[in-house]
Amino acid sequence: MLERMYGITPQEELPPPTPEVPDLSITIQENEETYGRFVAEPLERGWGVTLGNPIRRSLLNALSGTAITWVRIDGIHHEYSTVKHMREEVVEFLLNVKGIRLRSLADRPGRLRLEVDGEGEVRAGDIMATADFEIVNPEHHLATLDNGGARLSVEFNVEQGVGYEPANQEEGLPIGVLPVDAIFTPIRKSNFSVEATRAGHRSDLERLIVEVWTDRTIMPLEAMKLASKLLMDCFLPFTQVSEPVGGEDDRTEIDGVTPEVFNTLVETLALSARTHNCLKRAGINRVGEILLLPKSELMKIRGFGEKSLDELYVKLAEKDFLPHQHDTSANDE
Repeated sequence: MLERMYGITPQEELPPPTPEVPDLSITIQENEETYGRFVAEPLERGWGVTLGNPIRRSLLNALSGTAITWVRIDGIHHEYSTVKHMREEVVEFLLNVKGIRLRSLADRPGRLRLEVDGEGEVRAGDIMATADFEIVNPEHHLATLDNGGARLSVEFNVEQGVGYEPANQEEGLPIGVLPVDAIFTPIRKSNFSVEATRAGHRSDLERLIVEVWTDRTIMPLEAMKLASKLLMDCFLPFTQVSEPVGGEDDRTEIDGVTPEVFNTLVETLALSARTHNCLKRAGINRVGEILLLPKSELMKIRGFGEKSLDELYVKLAEKDFLPHQHDTSANDE
């Protein structure tokens, strides 16, 4: 009728509008043995730094790796000694040991052995191979023997961990066991940058560039995926948060423990790196979460032994965080 009265021609139905910003795409520009470069675009303004900073922090601080934690050299009782016919002092040798990069093939601690006789350079590749570990930098220099009668016999203790753990001289190690700074993290360096980009008619968008340098024990792409997954696992509880329902299984308080003490962060206890890393891997971040767990459950945490348990309860007692009616014997049940 409108067409007859006013001469209006009905227009065709318009297609649904297309989104102004295309879906996010991630491009792998480089993924070599020790270096990777990844580009994510397009991002709304401000999201480059919002995503880049936690990814970088996760890469540097949260990825696990394998490292030597102590050595035992035949005939040596402390790090200030010298090995006959070896040019390097023991302290220098221990510094060289820190540079050995290991890839774990069995995800468990173990031991390695070095037996060298005669004159020549000793490298990481001279360490006896096992089915549990692979040395990824066999060319790494360890020592130089300058006499045909020289002999170097070393035992290495290998463990898994996160981040960096300095050598601890107070662990009660027997005489002759020399602790070594353990560099567990497989990431040498990480960096991100944000550039302006455009998509269609939008010119206010961003491009995120993430660069990763590894120690050859992990590929950069794999490191990026692991770091991103760790972030997803951390953010997931925030998407599932709900009003507390109260009940015996969801206790958020303990008799004799104030809410302030219950919510105190574990970092404030000044625990050793090993004990703190074990609790962190188990998702225990508050003092109250420790007090809610029986000692038997704490002992089930990977790498958490009697020594760590004793240290933890000593620190809690020093801070007066243990409830007065807290019966430690009950926690053993």
